[in-house]
Amino acid sequence: MIRTRFACSFWCLLSLAIALGCRGYQYGHVLKPHQDDMVGSHAAGSEVYRPLVDDAVARLLATCEPLPSSADLNDPLPETCKICFVGIENKSAEELGDFKDQLYEMIDTQINRAGQFDAVSRRMIEAALIETRMRPDSLLVPGNMQLFTSVLQRQGQPVDYLMFAKLTSGTTQRNSSTQRDYLLTLEIVDTRTGAYRKEQAEIRKGYHASPLGKLANYSLWPKAGR
Repeated sequence: MIRTRFACSFWCLLSLAIALGCRGYQYGHVLKPHQDDMVGSHAAGSEVYRPLVDDAVARLLATCEPLPSSADLNDPLPETCKICFVGIENKSAEELGDFKDQLYEMIDTQINRAGQFDAVSRRMIEAALIETRMRPDSLLVPGNMQLFTSVLQRQGQPVDYLMFAKLTSGTTQRNSSTQRDYLLTLEIVDTRTGAYRKEQAEIRKGYHASPLGKLANYSLWPKAGR
């Protein structure tokens, strides 16, 4: 009898919770530092973008000359290089939405956390673009680059490198399942020599109509060599 009443109470509470959810109620909670990010069911989110940024920035800065290219050999060398991070170009199949500004801030912060590099203030970059009436993709023209960096120089922001970011994706479809390969490419240009470097980070993600889609399309065991 007691078990029957308990079961009835449980199902009543569950039905009430479902009914409240269907009526538009929403529940929120704060994630603890040890908890993983939510994995998006239809598009990329924090679980994709954060590791992409961490990996790509670390790879690129590791290839850069630690001493400023614009330094005067007769003067003591500055402690850090100045990187002008111009912005992010989204060429992926998904809209970035509010993640676009967050990606910029994440990359900008990662640059500043690297001991040998400093990022130029975004507000100063935007002001210089307005003053020179240039678009970010036109800065690679040598004359435009010189004019743009001279404006920043007057603002007390000498520039050693220009950095550009591009997000792309590739989609593979199999019945009701989809695999999307997200690629973040970072490019950096030495403003003195025009020397150019590029690094990439990639994350692959599967989307399925049901939990069984993962089992049907992907092996549970890693391939040899991975």
